[in-house]
Amino acid sequence: MKALLVLEDGKNFAGKSFGAEGETIGEVVFNTSMTGYQEILTDPSYCEHIVAMTYPQIGNYGVNKKDTESDKIQIHGLVVKEYLDFYSNHRATDSLDSYLKKSGIIGLYDIDTRELTRHIRIKGAMKGIISTDNSDKDYLISRLENYPGLTGRDLTGKASCKKAYIYNKNIKNPKFYVIAVDFGIKTSILKCMSDAGLRIKVVPPDATAEEILNENPDGIFLSNGPGDPGAVGYAIPEIKKVLNKKPLFGICLGHQLLAIALGAKTFKLKSGHHGSNYPVKNIRTGRVEITVQNHGFNVEMQSLKNIRNTDFEVTHINLNDNTVEGISYKDLNAFSVQYHPEAKPGPDDSKYLFDDFIRMINNFKLKS
Repeated sequence: MKALLVLEDGKNFAGKSFGAEGETIGEVVFNTSMTGYQEILTDPSYCEHIVAMTYPQIGNYGVNKKDTESDKIQIHGLVVKEYLDFYSNHRATDSLDSYLKKSGIIGLYDIDTRELTRHIRIKGAMKGIISTDNSDKDYLISRLENYPGLTGRDLTGKASCKKAYIYNKNIKNPKFYVIAVDFGIKTSILKCMSDAGLRIKVVPPDATAEEILNENPDGIFLSNGPGDPGAVGYAIPEIKKVLNKKPLFGICLGHQLLAIALGAKTFKLKSGHHGSNYPVKNIRTGRVEITVQNHGFNVEMQSLKNIRNTDFEVTHINLNDNTVEGISYKDLNAFSVQYHPEAKPGPDDSKYLFDDFIRMINNFKLKS
């Protein structure tokens, strides 16, 4: 079936559909990963995104029951150059086409994804609509005018848990007990913390500092999640209340919210960072790590001067654009990174950060 992608600036791409039929709207971004499309589809940070894969052939290894980062597909649409319906993988249980259909997600293929990627790089991430029902470009652009986009919006409620739960009830001899605040947490993050020996209770994003501290955890984790960090205002006062009460570790949105709580600001990146091959320099060691990233907003480097009453240190820098990738607040027993050390999909260069969290918890307990 024919399908059409129309961007808010009028640029359009005609192709064919797979997955579901109908119309879907979201912010169009590109992802540079060569593999891992199922993890990308189910990553909560991609809520309300239409994702274009730069790798040309997608669908060739199907989907399975294990490579999911949440309990549903989070993206609003998928765009690929060549969709392969015939899959081959010993773990595969279904085709990508069927997987998308079951969740009502539209896929678009047989377009020039190189041209689309270049357009987004030059013009920036923008609103887009995919339709299999209507090819009237003016009508589709008018539909986009009513879509608010991601800036200024809190999407954490769409991607997070509603009730608290213990992730790993059956863990044996856990080293420590931590509270993970779920702003849209990836399953792989929970797996990494569990593998490191942490017993984890996951709580909704609106959990109060009092509720968290009443659990008397050994540490607190602030998760990744979708949307504009500047719109998650309810979380800021709660983060301030737990600072230096317990060791704290943040990833992605959690990194941004921690910085905001201490006085910094965030800004929207032109085309975002989405992929599994971003070079990040660890300033402390001089080592370059190849990282997985998925964010459209970033902590503003110049705004770090507004952080008061703490001896902070920028620990990691993105080598592509020199944006902030990691900050340590040693005197507050807190640290955070913008990228994803759990990877999935991608390299494991940064998994040491989970061990750093355990080390911080242990040192905090020894001091207290």
